[in-house]
Amino acid sequence: MSNFTEKPLRLKKEEVALIVIDFQEKMIPAVRNGVLAVAEAAKLIKGFKALGCPVLVTQQYTKGLGGSVREIQEAFAPLEHIEKESFSVMGDEGFITALKQTGSKTVVLCGVEAHVCVLQSALDLLEAGYNVFVALDAISSRKERDEKPGVRRMIQAGVVPTTVESALFELLDNDSKSETFKTISKLIK
Repeated sequence: MSNFTEKPLRLKKEEVALIVIDFQEKMIPAVRNGVLAVAEAAKLIKGFKALGCPVLVTQQYTKGLGGSVREIQEAFAPLEHIEKESFSVMGDEGFITALKQTGSKTVVLCGVEAHVCVLQSALDLLEAGYNVFVALDAISSRKERDEKPGVRRMIQAGVVPTTVESALFELLDNDSKSETFKTISKLIK
């Protein structure tokens, strides 16, 4: 286990990456509040891009579950996803290499399903020494009875809960006069 720093109190754009997990065509219709989670994730992607922060998008077994939904593709255009076969993003060497290349020591997670792929990714990222935040309004599961325990387990393990709006404004680092602030403000409205 590598140890980067103490637990962060704040997100800092110089050291953060966004991980977008499996917002796929055949999954989202089955996911509770899937459309809302996708909309919030798209805001996160656009905000991270405006801030110049890295974004990594995964797809689980694309042949069976389809590609990323249109909103994710448009927010990340041109979409370059990382294919994964394991539930955790950390189970695939291609993802691990891509994450290391970002130089980030802190990650913000969004995706589906909260109690499977997001949870297992969060736990493995923590174990690998990353500081992990989860955007609670940009995750979901098919069933609420699965999502809630998954979220509780992440937080108990040390994942920091946040929201899309909170994370994006925090990454602005009190700079309310920049063009990036205007871009982020438009996204949040």
